[in-house]
Parts: sequence; C-alpha cells; structure tokens
Amino acid sequence: MKKSDPQEGASPSDLIDARIEALGDWRGETLARLRALIKEADPDVIEEWKWRGVPVWSHGGLICTGETYKRAVKMTFAKGASLEDPTGLFNASLDGNTRRAIDFHEGDAIDAEALKALIRAAVVLNTSKGTKARATALRRPAD
Repeated sequence: MKKSDPQEGASPSDLIDARIEALGDWRGETLARLRALIKEADPDVIEEWKWRGVPVWSHGGLICTGETYKRAVKMTFAKGASLEDPTGLFNASLDGNTRRAIDFHEGDAIDAEALKALIRAAVVLNTSKGTKARATALRRPAD
C-alpha cells in the first residue's frame, strides 16, 4: 500500500507557509522576511515548490530560491552573474558563470531596498528580449 504524501494537493504558497512555521526560529523569520520583500518588489511573482522542498520565485523564468540550512538562509539568484550588484549583496556562489547567492546568517541585517532592486533587475532580465535590451534595462534607474 502506497503512503499518501501530506504535501500532495497543497499549493506552493501553503508549502512555503508550512516550511516557515516548521523552522520556528530565526531561519523561518528570515525566510518570511525575504518572501515578503520578493512580493513587494514584484507583486506578480509566482511561488513554486521544487526539488523536494525548495521555495522558488519566478516571473518570466526563475528569479531566485530560498534554501534553509542549519547556519544560513541562502537566496540563490538563477541568473545572478548577469545582474549588477552595486551594494555588494552577493556573498556566495561567486565563482559560477550563472548563479549568485546571498547567505543570511542569524542576526544579519537585510538591506531591503537593495534586495528589492536586485529582484526587480532579475525580473527585467527574465522578461526582456535580447542581450542589448537586458543590459540597458539593468542600467536604467528605477522610477
């Protein structure tokens, strides 16, 4: 007899809610704060649940993931290497050709405005056509 999966039928948003609640510590609080900032930066973002338990946010393609580890909450930007990071938020996965990540540790402050700008730039990168349009859009100041 096959065991039923308690997550079966739950929406990605419900699964992310459950993950935040299950963590029950600073990691849950951090993940909840990052999630709120993602939604503020892009109200049209789509929440997904992939790879057996990773919160994912997409808009025109994958924007970022929110992984939780014992000592960090890792926000990995799928195309982070193509994003300008003038405030130096990226502090992990810096050697790759595509991804970049931000590791948040207990007690770390979150630069909300810089993070939201990075999220918006990732959306522009995902939704723009052609490299020239992407590069121009990333350099354009926010309205």
